[in-house]
Amino acid sequence: MEFTEITSRQNATLKHLARLAREKKYRLVTGEMVCEGEKMLYEALSSGIRVNSVLVRTGAQWNAPLLTRAEAQGAALFSAEEKLFALASDVETAQPVLFSCVRPVQTTVDFSGVRRAILLDGLQDPGNLGTILRTADAFALDLVILCDGCTDPTAPKVIRATMGAAFRQRVCRMPLAQAVQALKMQGIPVYATALEADSVPIPVEGLPECAAVIIGNEGHGVTREALTLCDEKIIIPMSGHAESLNAGVASAILIWEMTKKGG
Repeated sequence: MEFTEITSRQNATLKHLARLAREKKYRLVTGEMVCEGEKMLYEALSSGIRVNSVLVRTGAQWNAPLLTRAEAQGAALFSAEEKLFALASDVETAQPVLFSCVRPVQTTVDFSGVRRAILLDGLQDPGNLGTILRTADAFALDLVILCDGCTDPTAPKVIRATMGAAFRQRVCRMPLAQAVQALKMQGIPVYATALEADSVPIPVEGLPECAAVIIGNEGHGVTREALTLCDEKIIIPMSGHAESLNAGVASAILIWEMTKKGG
């Protein structure tokens, strides 16, 4: 392995990684994102994601075969002392390895093979989005659609919460109306979760094998547009006293309800 040592805070690679960790617009413009940890590097390489550069903390212990694999796949390797390394991380206690890679978010998508999807309508919490992507990956959901107002799926906090699912789960950005139209053209009914007078409980047998569900903002729920566009409004039956569920938890239940019939 051949490392390039970074010795200045003005180093172009270091500044690039730091901006990727902190600036949403910069990630969008460059088409890259930054991730931390050997597990995430392993997941990225195993998922076929192109890794562009890897930075290791000088003196730390790291997985040499994994870095060799990254180098063999075309990644440039860098090292830096702790104070410089920390500049590229967005957390107080950084892991000893971080890397930049291609953003795994699609701007266009072929809906012909989509059977089950989640549409996120203004979801703002990075932890919730990470949980949803991880759950969608666990149950082999075909697509997660980020509609207007959603948080950035390539933000480091989101990526950490996915535990590697961000590299595997199909994700696209699309206006709500356009996404609903594309799904309905495939004959897929679209449900919206809402505490409305005409909302109906999810049937005991679950949702249809082909279905899509709209999940709303953590504080305000789905938009009026979503209520207008959906085929039916649904609620999760609850026997306790809580009025609603965390968006990540609700999404997990709904993903299960969509997938329990067909697997």
